[in-house]
Amino acid sequence: MTYYVYVLSNESNTLYVGVTNNLERRIIEHSFKIISSFTSKYNLNKLVYYQEFPDINDAIAAEKKIKGWTRKKKMELIKTINPKFKNLG
Repeated sequence: MTYYVYVLSNESNTLYVGVTNNLERRIIEHSFKIISSFTSKYNLNKLVYYQEFPDINDAIAAEKKIKGWTRKKKMELIKTINPKFKNLG
């Protein structure tokens, strides 16, 4: 199975870091606000970054690491694969 760490954003560039085993489903859940959460409150529905992992423990560790970073470092990470912050979803 493949696991994903992902970063969502919105028009004001608020960031959310999450982990899932089904990226497509999870983005749909965020987009349609199926789950009441931080992402629905701030309309975070633009996928700006994701990374694949073969092991759930590695994905969770990466998610926790990224969540602990400064906003600046998260933005630099996003720019490594998505310099224009386009919606990848």
